[in-house]
Amino acid sequence: MSFGRNPHVAKAEAEELKARSAKDPRAGELAWREAARQWDRAAERETDDKRRQLYEEKAVAARASADDTRIIEPEPVANLMAKLKPPTLPN
Repeated sequence: MSFGRNPHVAKAEAEELKARSAKDPRAGELAWREAARQWDRAAERETDDKRRQLYEEKAVAARASADDTRIIEPEPVANLMAKLKPPTLPN
């Protein structure tokens, strides 16, 4: 165990990394929301006012990223149907 370190900072950074690399928009949104929650927890535990303010700003930014992910329109079904390959019968 490390003394004097805020464990929620590392967790929040890991969630942000997971959100950036998510292939599914819903998974990305959930990861951004979890990152925001971890930033809030980090801010609650922080004693330094400057760092607490920084963590609170990062939480707000993570929530905004989650909202932006949600706004993205899904791909139209017609485009998805065009990508499908016709079934082939075994010989």
